[in-house]
Amino acid sequence: MNRDGTGREVIATGVRNSVGHAFNPADGSLWFTDNQVDGMGDETPPGELNRMPETGMWFGHPYYGGGEVLTNEYKDQEIPEALLAKYVPPQVETVAHAADLGMMFYTGNMFPDKYKGAIFSTQHGSWNATKPRGARVMVTFLDADGNAAETVPFAEGWLQENGVYSGRPVDVQQYVDGSILVSDDKAGAVYRISYEN
Repeated sequence: MNRDGTGREVIATGVRNSVGHAFNPADGSLWFTDNQVDGMGDETPPGELNRMPETGMWFGHPYYGGGEVLTNEYKDQEIPEALLAKYVPPQVETVAHAADLGMMFYTGNMFPDKYKGAIFSTQHGSWNATKPRGARVMVTFLDADGNAAETVPFAEGWLQENGVYSGRPVDVQQYVDGSILVSDDKAGAVYRISYEN
């Protein structure tokens, strides 16, 4: 879309509730987080981290509620062949209802080399799960082909053992010195995560 609102173009469909978006500086592919359907149980469907290397892809919604879990509304309906031909499964299936929000690619020099080109993303935390989850910063390492290889927690501690959130991470961005900034809309804070040898 142009700045004046003209020239709108649909580049992807089947995206349900995406918050974080970032282009991989290594290959130009667009990555995004996607929050999935509620009301299907605490442990399903998963959240998503998606990769879009080209336009015209379909990411599953409303037939898929997250990953390849069919939604209650569409579980008995056949998915049209035209959509199936464009279907792209998520690169990463995340913990159900952890609410994956902001993300970015790390290009700094402060952290060890293994983090160069990795994706940092936030999980805001569940709002209605029986057992709270999320409230952490995740890191996703990519393989030589630019696909997700491993996703692990990077920073935790905002979810207490009694299930109470002391903070809820929203976004993560790289600061000018290569450290990482994490915003928290519960504590009203921005944290700076740095690394020293």
